[in-house]
Amino acid sequence: MRLIIGLGNPGENYKNNRHNVGYLAVDEFNKKQLPKDFVVKKTGVFMNESGEIVKKLVEQYKVDLSNLWVIHDDLDIPLGSYKIQKGRGPKIHKGIISIDEKLGSSDYWHVRIGVDNRNPENRIPGEEYVLQDFTDEEKEILGKVVKEVCKKLATS
Repeated sequence: MRLIIGLGNPGENYKNNRHNVGYLAVDEFNKKQLPKDFVVKKTGVFMNESGEIVKKLVEQYKVDLSNLWVIHDDLDIPLGSYKIQKGRGPKIHKGIISIDEKLGSSDYWHVRIGVDNRNPENRIPGEEYVLQDFTDEEKEILGKVVKEVCKKLATS
């Protein structure tokens, strides 16, 4: 079984935030016919509290960490790019830190979707930037990346 969990923040006012890339990916997955051994979930809690729910889902579905895929935003990667890496997440991401602490490991798949599109001459602090909505132009770029990520995960 493969457990795919999208990180984000609950609530309508966070729906289009950069921090909600994981939720957007889950929405895309839910449009597709997935293999029966796939479980795709949103955390349903605020980003910084992700660890507890991820641990519960891992235990509920009896999933080995090698079959856990966590989809999240990443400010270390530019908008339009992504990385899928086992055991390696962004430098600082409180949702990932929470998960690593609760699981006692970072040895799971990190699906790191780039969201950084800040002006290098006037960089907004990351904590503020990820809680802003994507622009229409950014949504178009992100949509292509999310579809590519979902296709890759569904076929790998």
